[in-house]
Amino acid sequence: MTRETLLLVQKCAHTFSFYDAASGRAEKHIVVPNFPHEFVVDPVRQLAYVGHYGIETASHLGDEGGHSVFVIDLQRREHVKTLNLWPFYRPHGLAVDGRGRLFAMSEAHNVLLRFSEPLQRQVPDLAVPSGGYKTHLFALTRDAETAYALNLLSNTVTKIRPNDPTFTPVAVVPGPVPEGNVLSADESLLYVANRGDDTLVAIDTARMAVVASGKTRRDPNRVYRYVGSDGQDRLLTTNSGEQSLSVFGTDLKEQRCVELPANPLALSFHPRERAAYISFQDEKVRRLNLDSFAFEQEIATLREPDSSYLWIA
Repeated sequence: MTRETLLLVQKCAHTFSFYDAASGRAEKHIVVPNFPHEFVVDPVRQLAYVGHYGIETASHLGDEGGHSVFVIDLQRREHVKTLNLWPFYRPHGLAVDGRGRLFAMSEAHNVLLRFSEPLQRQVPDLAVPSGGYKTHLFALTRDAETAYALNLLSNTVTKIRPNDPTFTPVAVVPGPVPEGNVLSADESLLYVANRGDDTLVAIDTARMAVVASGKTRRDPNRVYRYVGSDGQDRLLTTNSGEQSLSVFGTDLKEQRCVELPANPLALSFHPRERAAYISFQDEKVRRLNLDSFAFEQEIATLREPDSSYLWIA
């Protein structure tokens, strides 16, 4: 019998948490140093890597922030190891590839760090520059040979090679304050949400050129890709400026807008069912049916629930 557990970072409660997905009951909170942020799960779904960002948001002032990634054993539900990024601070964007290598972006120093054997070596074995400023997130290709960095302060997206420090980053300006991003299924396009002018654009990843653009609702903080009931790809944007969620076709035309009960912070998909878990600033995670776009469940959380992952074991 399988069991579904919602894994959740709660950045202002400073925890990595386990919730029973069926009942919504909190089962364990692992307390970590202040302001964890993004996390990823390894390819065999045994470990979670949690970035210690160390300040509340990218717009908060502060010192250098955190310089660690916490390793959580999902079976034991324990913090078992800490990876050290020093002298690079504020890890935000994280990714793992099919070989189990961990990639972490230092927003404070605009450097992508690689841990080829994160369980054997607690420090990175390679660092490459992002080619931009205030690099917040990145998208990694399936083969992990290319990454696309989202640079909040230089207003650019840069193509970099995570395993080739001799490669010169290639930049394009998609719009002001690019943050949300997702690759198309064939990785020929990168969809980017620009918070500064409320646009959603498609970047041709071979030419690094904007090839399409559409208008979003106010302040689209994230963009996600999923497959609709008709088998066609759709894009979702969570719109922080007006507490809504929009559905777009790949032509970047809005097909639906759903009013939300609070400010959306992050979203993850159920791996088997047509549902998404949305984290909200009102200390709730709500399960959204992706056919009816009605909420099916509400889970009470601690302060500032953020990234989530539906773990099946």
